[in-house]
Amino acid sequence: MNHHYPSMGAALLAACAPVALAQHIVGAPRVPDTVVISGGRPTSLPAQIPTTMEGISARRIEATINATDSEDALKYLPSLLVRKRFIGDYNHAVLSTRASGSGNSARSMVYADGILLSNYLGNGAGFTPRWGLVTPEEIERVDVLYGPFSAAYAGNSVGAVVDYVTRLPTHLEMHAKLGYATQKFDLYGSGERVAGKQASASIGNKNGKLAWWINANRLDSNGQPLSFATRTLAEGAAPTPATPVVRGAIAGNNPKGQPWWLLGTTTSYHTVQDHAKLKLAYDLSPTLRASYTFGLWKNDADGAVQSYLRDAAGQPVYAGNVVIDARQYRLNAPSAAFAPSVNVMEHRMQGVSLKTTTRGLFDWEAAAGLYDYRKDVLRAPTASFPGAAGRITDLNGTGWRTLNLRGVWRPAGQVIEFGYQQDDYHLRSLVSGTDDWALGAAGARLSASNGNTALKSLFAQQTWTISDYWKTTLGARYERWRAYGGELGNASVIVPFGVERREQHVSPKAALAYRLAPQWTLKASAGRALRMPTVGELYQGAIVGDAIVNTDPALRPERSWTGELSAEQATDKGTLRATLFVERTRDALYAQALTASVSTVQNVDAIHTRGVELAWQRDGIWIAGLALNGSLTWTDSVIAANGGFAASVGKRQPRVPQWRASAVASYRQGERVSYSVAARYSGRQYGQLDNSDTNGFAFQGFSKFFVVDARIRARLDKQWSAALGVDNLNNYTYWAFHPYPKRTFVGELKYDW
Repeated sequence: MNHHYPSMGAALLAACAPVALAQHIVGAPRVPDTVVISGGRPTSLPAQIPTTMEGISARRIEATINATDSEDALKYLPSLLVRKRFIGDYNHAVLSTRASGSGNSARSMVYADGILLSNYLGNGAGFTPRWGLVTPEEIERVDVLYGPFSAAYAGNSVGAVVDYVTRLPTHLEMHAKLGYATQKFDLYGSGERVAGKQASASIGNKNGKLAWWINANRLDSNGQPLSFATRTLAEGAAPTPATPVVRGAIAGNNPKGQPWWLLGTTTSYHTVQDHAKLKLAYDLSPTLRASYTFGLWKNDADGAVQSYLRDAAGQPVYAGNVVIDARQYRLNAPSAAFAPSVNVMEHRMQGVSLKTTTRGLFDWEAAAGLYDYRKDVLRAPTASFPGAAGRITDLNGTGWRTLNLRGVWRPAGQVIEFGYQQDDYHLRSLVSGTDDWALGAAGARLSASNGNTALKSLFAQQTWTISDYWKTTLGARYERWRAYGGELGNASVIVPFGVERREQHVSPKAALAYRLAPQWTLKASAGRALRMPTVGELYQGAIVGDAIVNTDPALRPERSWTGELSAEQATDKGTLRATLFVERTRDALYAQALTASVSTVQNVDAIHTRGVELAWQRDGIWIAGLALNGSLTWTDSVIAANGGFAASVGKRQPRVPQWRASAVASYRQGERVSYSVAARYSGRQYGQLDNSDTNGFAFQGFSKFFVVDARIRARLDKQWSAALGVDNLNNYTYWAFHPYPKRTFVGELKYDW
């Protein structure tokens, strides 16, 4: 397939005219070129910028979404997908956006009340936002800013910025909720019913000048099998005498279409998560408030294994050499086929702020945040299961700190925002041996990886209402980035990476809106974003002698020019929006082959993306109480140049589907009962840069999907309500490397006072 793109000059011209589309806050009244929040606390997003925003209110979440985790609130928003594999998924639920797939966790930003939840210690499935620090019951509203069009955010905003606004009462409130979900999972040789249960309680009040909120939540969830032990037919050899013959292996094809055996499951999570949140806000004056937030998240997770293989006596087989269909296979090499795990985690989040809200000529804010891996230990066997020896990975000392100082000046017809920000990230990873992988103490060091990055930024942006018809925002962001303290260790030596790195960059931003008619607005937005390499991408590799190999600590930052053009109609009943978007990224960061047997993170020279996004929302259509909303996105995202892997040039960017769509129909029967039906669609995807994984419907594959969800919620009396729902009503089997859940039934009972 040939792909034709405009010249760089034309691309920059298109980027300078691109479009910030419409502020489409579901359930909140708006005017065409600004976001207006009706009641509640204000979003931390720069709502004055005339660019694309979407959102959803707590009331709409309750009516239309079977929300078992906070990330479920994003389920039906345009062009967004969270790769959530099971209820309580804590280590793979990556947010994907218009031009960024579910393997690029560092290309979006997630906040809760302005406190950073995104994890920029690395990029990928293991560095997901800390969704567990927000429960669905806390949410007052979720807002999303699409693209890097605000100077107030770092280059990680190239995909989207998400802000969870959580509750802070103005009077006494008490809430309690019980939830239960279950699915019957049948796949390959697995057939089981798994379930999750959840309990949440909260209380809050405003006593004079002090407002407070306490929330506690426990989740006990069993997920479906996620990974599978496999051996390709090509790995088989002629049997040796006395090697046991086994039965139970499942024949199939891997994502590249090659035949293989599926031998059993290797990761079925049972996770018990505890969450606690304390929020305090004290009014030092009518316009000056001091706030403090403390969040605690604990997780005890077991990753279980189950072999399909049975010997002649009918006993399960986990290790050794076996014969399948007259060929011999090794279960212990090149790696253990069956490896369970135990993960014990305790993470703490703190945030403090001092903020004025005069809404007059000048306001200011000072805020600081801390995220601490107080405890994060992963245990797993190193060889044949159920052998005793293993390894312990300890991330104690890992975390990040943020500082945000900003001011807002509002001279006549203008909003001028400026500020200073500082973000520091620290990765500490120690892998030790142990005689007992499940319970033993840490022994000698096997490996270690340490490193730090720091980002200091100055930004300014001016929004100017030129007339009743024209509005514009111009801004710029200056960043000084530093990477230091990188080192890699093995059992005998720790080797530093050498000198620290320092870089500085400037990122301009622009947005323009024109009111074409009372109900129609045209918008254009453009912005440059630099996504700096993370600690995990910079400081990796292996040690040979006393030298580090198979790494590139000189990785260049991703450099993206992004733009969009939008037309939006806004009426009392809803909105209609069409957006053209384009992104040109140089030096994209992807893992690709360094040698025939080694892959490492490298720069991909260029990725070009263009697309169209349609979004529609309408309340009270045809009959009172009926609301419809939906979106359709077409994306053409292609690797335009890659000197490190020529076979990838002209292929689609991994995990970015060509088509995405969602639709929600909800009906409110008076004030007591609501019904909703929703559908989600995603076209086929690829997981490999060269798109060689053509079989998406397999373990490690990336498939298309179409799923239907439904929900009924009833208010039983003034305090009590109940809900029943089902996700994946059509029981579709689909994959994003791991299998997604099958048909899942959800029940809720809630008390509000």
